[in-house]
Amino acid sequence: MALTKEIKIDKLEIVGDYKKIQIREAIVVSEDGTELARSFHRRVISPSGSDTVISASLATETSEVKLVANAVWTDAIKGEYNAFLTGSSNP
Repeated sequence: MALTKEIKIDKLEIVGDYKKIQIREAIVVSEDGTELARSFHRRVISPSGSDTVISASLATETSEVKLVANAVWTDAIKGEYNAFLTGSSNP
């Protein structure tokens, strides 16, 4: 009887004007290859802060999440989101 616990990203969604990334992780507990339980954990990451801050926040993410973030978080998107956060109308 070998119990295993596996955590894997099973869904990535890009949402909203500022291209926030919703990440869903599946936590699967199995015994000898038979799934016993499955639960989910969700979180959202956004393009806020300077490029240094964004790079630091992405440091712990998987390569898949990093690739998606780098593809959708253009300089324009990052500027617009930071302007939104500060209440400025000009990015």
